[in-house]
Amino acid sequence: MSTTATAPWDRIEGKIQPWHRDRLAVIYVRQSTPQQVLHHAESTRLQYGLTQRAVDLGWAVSRVLVIDEDLGHSASGMEARPGFQRLVSEVGPDHVGLVLGVEMSRLARSGREWHQLLELCALSGALLADPDGIYDPPTTTTRCCWG
Repeated sequence: MSTTATAPWDRIEGKIQPWHRDRLAVIYVRQSTPQQVLHHAESTRLQYGLTQRAVDLGWAVSRVLVIDEDLGHSASGMEARPGFQRLVSEVGPDHVGLVLGVEMSRLARSGREWHQLLELCALSGALLADPDGIYDPPTTTTRCCWG
């Protein structure tokens, strides 16, 4: 008897609903400095590659939004990161069904920003996804190791 491991991305049953796919899938791409962008090209490639992951999860290419205005810009707060501000503003009015990132724990620069995004996702029904799985913020069964 052979047992095959299920990839985290394959464990989505019941989480992604049709109405999630009617909304945007948003990929937030970021690295803090221009040097990181130059010297860690694989990370940037992986982040942009999440566009295909969204398509594989059922989003139409036209419904995938890549926010990369903050790529290569170091900032200490949301005020200096227009891309993160844009992400928060998209999630707030129920435009987003899924937020994807390679390292979700580094998506926000502070616990306050992270918790604001989590709360907005919970209120709007947006899911969060990283290479380890797909998370539904308001469910008690979701175990995020973030923040």
